[in-house]
Amino acid sequence: MKKIQSLCNYCGLACNIDFFVEDNRVIKVIPTENYPVNKGFSCIKGLNLDKQTQVYKPNPLPRISRQDGTFEHMSWDQAIEKTAKKLKEISTKYGSESIAAISTGQMMLEEFALLCHVMRNYMKANVDGNTRLCMSSAVYAYKESFGFDAPPYTLNDLELSDTVIIIGGNPLVAQPVAWGRIRSNKNKKLIVIDPRVSETAIHADYHYPLKPKSDLKLFYILANLLIENGWIDSNYIENYTENFSEFKEFVKDYPLDHAEAETGLTSEQILQLATLIHEGKNVSFWWAMGINQGYEGTRTAQAIINISLMTGNIGRPGTGPNAITGQSNAMGSRMFSNTTSLYGGGDHEDPARRQAIAGILGIDESWLATKPTLPYNQIIEKINAGEIKALWVVCTNPRHSWVNNETFKAAMGKLELFIVQDLYDNTDSSENCDTFFPVVPGIKKEGTGINTERRLSAFRPVLKREENELSDFDVFLKMGEALGMGSLLDKWRTPRAVFDLMKKCTEGMPSDFTGIEYDDLINSKGIQWPFAKGDVLKEDERRLYEDGHYYTASKKAQFIFEKPLENPLPTTKEYPYILNTGRETAGQWQTQTRTREIKQVGAATSAEAYIYINEKLAEELLINHNDPVEIHSINGVCSIFEARVTNRVKYGELYTSFNYIETNALTPSVYDRHSSQPSYKMTPIQIKKIGG
Repeated sequence: MKKIQSLCNYCGLACNIDFFVEDNRVIKVIPTENYPVNKGFSCIKGLNLDKQTQVYKPNPLPRISRQDGTFEHMSWDQAIEKTAKKLKEISTKYGSESIAAISTGQMMLEEFALLCHVMRNYMKANVDGNTRLCMSSAVYAYKESFGFDAPPYTLNDLELSDTVIIIGGNPLVAQPVAWGRIRSNKNKKLIVIDPRVSETAIHADYHYPLKPKSDLKLFYILANLLIENGWIDSNYIENYTENFSEFKEFVKDYPLDHAEAETGLTSEQILQLATLIHEGKNVSFWWAMGINQGYEGTRTAQAIINISLMTGNIGRPGTGPNAITGQSNAMGSRMFSNTTSLYGGGDHEDPARRQAIAGILGIDESWLATKPTLPYNQIIEKINAGEIKALWVVCTNPRHSWVNNETFKAAMGKLELFIVQDLYDNTDSSENCDTFFPVVPGIKKEGTGINTERRLSAFRPVLKREENELSDFDVFLKMGEALGMGSLLDKWRTPRAVFDLMKKCTEGMPSDFTGIEYDDLINSKGIQWPFAKGDVLKEDERRLYEDGHYYTASKKAQFIFEKPLENPLPTTKEYPYILNTGRETAGQWQTQTRTREIKQVGAATSAEAYIYINEKLAEELLINHNDPVEIHSINGVCSIFEARVTNRVKYGELYTSFNYIETNALTPSVYDRHSSQPSYKMTPIQIKKIGG
């Protein structure tokens, strides 16, 4: 029996797992004992990675639609030639920007890089990913405040912090391994800021149930209070930051006596929170989708960063403004997809970076994308406007997960070519596509992932592929060949070759990992960037900014702030209640296409969509537990749920899981104006009892 260590490609922690294999079968799965992220622990999803495609195993050959609406399977060469020909015809007829792709944070960095070499560099198309749905606001915040998309922390800071503040996150459910590390910290105060009494909030020492989407005003009020009381680190501010005096003047407009009206929290609660921050020696701020998925998520993330900077809680053990990544290789997507930045994190408009990247890739600079991609929302809008004619969806399910998802359903019907590449041929997105490319799961793939704390780790094949099985990498390579890329693919033939290219692209950048060899990651503890050539690895976990130097032009962190926006969709007489969404169980994942393989998850979760409603409101509306209800959204869509009566959501606020397609039919097409991240978390709704 052989032991193979590989990566879990579900959430942003990217735990390592040991697979014990015999006769090309996984005999047992054990979390890697000495891996710094999960330390011998895993959630139910990682422990069942071997189940993928055991229940839902598609034909390994591509499926192409016929004119009469039926489907046929054909060889890979035939299907790729046919699809590539159609892509070229569309590009010739309508222009290169009539083609787009959408990818996922669960692929490998080598696959992101190759996909966008084919689609962005060669085809001149737009390519975005569902990283836009979970992390883009935090990315923009880090870039502006620190000069680079460089989260400062290590997960070890969860155990080293004496004051752990979780904002808009529910790690007990969403990332149980991170929750285990919080629990192991016996010397901390746990503070949760969340509108509802989440599973994490139940275990908190302090819970602050603020009004939905009042976070930005809360942090401005809190900042002003900390400044007024002198509870700031003036030395850190003076030596390592800029724009504080302007920020100090700005937050004077957010006095404590406005607290309750603005946030739903009392002055006493906010004073208590400020005192806890002041009294903490090592205070860490951790935020997740509850912050990022808002119409002003970028500025809210920066408001958290500002408080961390002004109190000197950064660059030391147990501190930091720390965004928790949603998907396993979202950072690989952010840095190596050539979508919003050049490979390695440079700007598309920077002549020096363009020259450097072109030299590394061995191509003329004209082949490089000249600008960031259209964001996800504009891709969908342009499909519905008739401007984009072909869409290639890779390992994601936007018919389910996209905000206001009926707009994606409409887009599917308007495309001349709709390609879906996935493990499963029966997702909400893949069932009716024109071309379906079946690919293998992560346990049959090779490559590299980068987790939420900047740690590179190895995907290595656990099982050998069967006849006709291809990886995402294989499909991208074959498609590039069929499109006519020729010698432009010479340096892109294997994941190892692409890793070496991308490594060179990081040289001299904040993300520099030129000191990591491809094989260094095998059976390793992973290595966090930066790790430049010549560096010596002294610790398994390393945080950034310990020297107070940032990646801005001045080497100082920036205080970024802006007046809060008016809510673009306030409640009305017709839609008087607020819908909030989030993850509901540790077993469910995203659109449930993968976790439906796990019998225990299916047994423990409802097949029917349900929604939590406050006890008092339910009584007033004569709604009983398990009653079917209609939820009417301000976007004009109605979905049916089963009611769950609870005291864990406030009166007037309802909560449901985004794991159900019914949920994102209700969420509106509203986006952060800096990051273009959708606002999933606050939708005006009406609720009606069916038959009542």
